[in-house]
Amino acid sequence: MTYSSTVAFGRQQVAMRNQNSVSFRPRDKRLGPVSNSVVLIVLACLLGLLYLTQVTKTNAYGYTINNLEQEKTSLQSKHDDLAVASARLRALDRVRVSAEAKAMTSVAPVASVR
Repeated sequence: MTYSSTVAFGRQQVAMRNQNSVSFRPRDKRLGPVSNSVVLIVLACLLGLLYLTQVTKTNAYGYTINNLEQEKTSLQSKHDDLAVASARLRALDRVRVSAEAKAMTSVAPVASVR
């Protein structure tokens, strides 16, 4: 036997004596109807689990975002309150050092009538 015939011999199956050569053909391997339905059910369950994990992640991020937005709102209101208080305090200092306030005369305390 030459090298090419041994390589070819390894690739094909040879029918022995008194055997039908048709039986040596490779058969098509297919799933039956029950196996098909089981595989489809398993795939549907996997897709459902994937969907549920994505939804729960989205909800978890939604809760985090909602908490951060509430914190932002509370901090913004505190900032606004502090800005108003700061403006009031600055206004008193400005009035004290203004030219109009310096031009005013001070009033001496007057005794009250009893």
